[in-house]
Amino acid sequence: MRVGPMRVGIVGAGMAGLSCADALAAAGHQPTLFDKGRGPGGRMSTRRVELDGRTLTFDHGAQYMTARDPAFVARVGAWEITGVAARWPAAGPDAWVGVPGMSAPVRALAAAHDVRWTTRIEALRRKPTGWTLEGTDDDPFDAVVVALPAEQAAPLLARHHPAFAATAAASRTLPCWTVMAAFAEPLPGVPDTIKDAGPIGWAARDGAKPGRAGTESWVIQAAPDWSQAYLEEAPDTVASALFALFAQHLGTDLPEPVHLMAHRWRFARSRPPADAPGALWDAEARLGVCGDWLLAPPVEAAWLSGQKLVTLIAP
Repeated sequence: MRVGPMRVGIVGAGMAGLSCADALAAAGHQPTLFDKGRGPGGRMSTRRVELDGRTLTFDHGAQYMTARDPAFVARVGAWEITGVAARWPAAGPDAWVGVPGMSAPVRALAAAHDVRWTTRIEALRRKPTGWTLEGTDDDPFDAVVVALPAEQAAPLLARHHPAFAATAAASRTLPCWTVMAAFAEPLPGVPDTIKDAGPIGWAARDGAKPGRAGTESWVIQAAPDWSQAYLEEAPDTVASALFALFAQHLGTDLPEPVHLMAHRWRFARSRPPADAPGALWDAEARLGVCGDWLLAPPVEAAWLSGQKLVTLIAP
């Protein structure tokens, strides 16, 4: 059944929520997004650090995105034309990065929509006039989409859709400790990327990505098991420990970094089941859910989930 134009409130303005907003707008609906963050990025954030008159940048979340599905290949190709994405062969033949940072594609998507940043939605309220979102004064919405990590989606959904909430509650997202390190001089003989090196799940010379300033800035991400074991440790403790493991893997004494800090991603990598539906939609309640945890871990899957949801809303 064709759904008429709706005002849709979307909780979460990451890749999944913004992709859903794009598809909703293309179908004639009016999406408004709400996000607790200060600006675009989420797990595709780029951290900027001022140091001695220089700006260091670190892609401290997602390191790159693959493009394999034809629809996402086309989307990334459009980003390439506008200069907000570029290929990064060091990570693989189908790997892309945002330019000048991983947050660039998310920023480009957000620029086309009404996004309310620094707005935390505490609860959903369903009334005869429609859905209201606790945390905003907006008029009631005809429909609501929850585009959050599973652990954050479950409590919002519990009161209104126990089945959707149970699906979210059954999903667990792996954590990731990320260390950002910068050096005054290049590290000689070190490849641009290191993968699956014991406790180190990934390390990359961030400054070598396309469109970067060429600084010797590194992102070092711990493997899930290590991140879980050190989950509640202090950031300074984690930064020192993971940096030492990085040096140990390289088999050398590294110079003192000019910048060293750690960031904890409590919800970093989703673990969807084999029969993950891609998205969820209840036509009677006009309540939808999208996110990578309903499809697969990569950035591409988050975008596809947002698109999938709109095909369920208006098949």
